[in-house]
Amino acid sequence: MSEPRDGTGERPSGDLAGLAERQAALVATLVAGGPPPPGFAPAQLAATRAALLRKRAGEVARHWPLLAAGLGASWSTTFAGWAARRPTAGSLRDGWDLARALHDQRALPPPAAEELAVREARLRYDGLRAPRPRRLPAVGRAGGAAAVQIAGRVRLLRAAPRPPTASTAGGDGVPDAAGSALWISD
Repeated sequence: MSEPRDGTGERPSGDLAGLAERQAALVATLVAGGPPPPGFAPAQLAATRAALLRKRAGEVARHWPLLAAGLGASWSTTFAGWAARRPTAGSLRDGWDLARALHDQRALPPPAAEELAVREARLRYDGLRAPRPRRLPAVGRAGGAAAVQIAGRVRLLRAAPRPPTASTAGGDGVPDAAGSALWISD
């Protein structure tokens, strides 16, 4: 297929500008939910868009496995609903932004909260620029999870299991906050 050229053998500059605009409209339709450009079949565009969202969800799941596993069967639909009008910022950042959005909605599963807390402690991410490693000690929190980063190492902190509040030590009516009822027998 030959490219259109004017009488001097050069491409007309208007053709390149028009082509760039048509390509930008097609990309906006496929990755950012823009309106379908003229001359394209809407059904085929919708199928291509859905395939690209599935591929994008798979890439994000590779970077955020606990987020994807925590959402289970609803992962694909949750991600597609969130990403439908957002162009990708990369798999790591897309997962981070989704995890933060779910955390704000109080819909982040506990394993994903731990994963987010570890990322927040390890890396600095403002939602605009690429994540950068932290240099100073930091704490990341999400849901009930907390992670601490000191000297480049991240430790996930989990609350110790608590005995039931109805248990008492020695029958004196005072709750056994230390959990000694588990190892002291009368």
